[in-house]
Amino acid sequence: MESTAETDALAALAHPGRLAVFRLLARRAPGAVPAGEIAEALGLKPNTLSVHVAALARSGLATSRRDGRSILYAVDLDRVGALLAFLVNDCCRGRPELCAPLAAQALRRLDEGTGPMTDRIFNVLFICTGNSARSIFAEAILAKEGAGRFRAFSAGTRPYSELNPEAVAVLKRLGHDISGLRSKNVEEFQRPESPKMDFVFTVCDSAANEECPPWPGQPITAHWGMPDPVKAVGTTAEKALAFTEAYRTLRHRMTGFLSLPVATLDRISLQKQLDDIGLSAAPDERQAG
Repeated sequence: MESTAETDALAALAHPGRLAVFRLLARRAPGAVPAGEIAEALGLKPNTLSVHVAALARSGLATSRRDGRSILYAVDLDRVGALLAFLVNDCCRGRPELCAPLAAQALRRLDEGTGPMTDRIFNVLFICTGNSARSIFAEAILAKEGAGRFRAFSAGTRPYSELNPEAVAVLKRLGHDISGLRSKNVEEFQRPESPKMDFVFTVCDSAANEECPPWPGQPITAHWGMPDPVKAVGTTAEKALAFTEAYRTLRHRMTGFLSLPVATLDRISLQKQLDDIGLSAAPDERQAG
C-alpha cells in the first residue's frame, strides 16, 4: 500500500460508525453480509450505511458484490493485512530492546491460547441468539457423533429462551438422547469456573453480528450461519421440513468437522478448513442417485 492508501484507510476507521461496520464485517470474515443485515444489526438507516460502506470501499478495506437484489459486503483481508504490516514496519527500528518485552509477552499469549492442539477431548460451544433449535441441533449431533473426542455445549445470546418443540421432536425421531438438553445463556460459559473452550461456532448470523468479549484461552472460532427454521412459513409440513433441513445441514458440516485431523493441523490451516465447512450445504437428497 502507498502512504495515501494507508492514510485513507486509517481515516475511514477513525469514524465510530465506519469502525462499527468494519468490525462487524471482520467478525463475519471471510463471508459477505447483506447490506440490510448490517443496517439492522447496527441500527443504521440505509443511507447512513451506504455512506459508511462507500468510505470503507474507497479506502480498500471492504469489497462489495451484487447477489440478485441484494448487495453483499465483505472485509478485504489482504488489504487489512497490508495496513497492519505498514503500522508495525518501523516499530522500534534501531531500538530492539524496546520491542523485546512486548514480543515476549505476545509469544507467551500465543503459546497459551494458540499452541498445538494435542490429542485430547476438545470442548466445543455452539452459539445462536435463542439456543432453541440450530445450536441445540449442533450440540446434540456432536455429542452423539463425536463422543470420546469432543465435548459439546450450546448457548444463546438472549437472556431467556426455551427449546423449540419441533427441534426436540426431530432429535427424538433421529435417535438422539435429549435428556440432558436445555436452553442456556452464553454468560454461563464466560465465568471463571466455566469449561475452557477449544472451538466456538456461531450458527446464526444475528449472534455472529453481536460484539462479544474475547473468549478466555483464545479458542478457534468460525461462523456456520444458516436460516432459522423457527421462522419458516407455510404449511405444517413445510415448517417441519425447515427443521429437518437445518438438522441435515448441521450434520453435514459436523461430518466435515469430525473428519479433520485436529491434533495435527496448525491453527491457520484448521481455521481455513472450518471457514470452508461453514460455507457448505447438505447435499440435496432429492437429486441423489
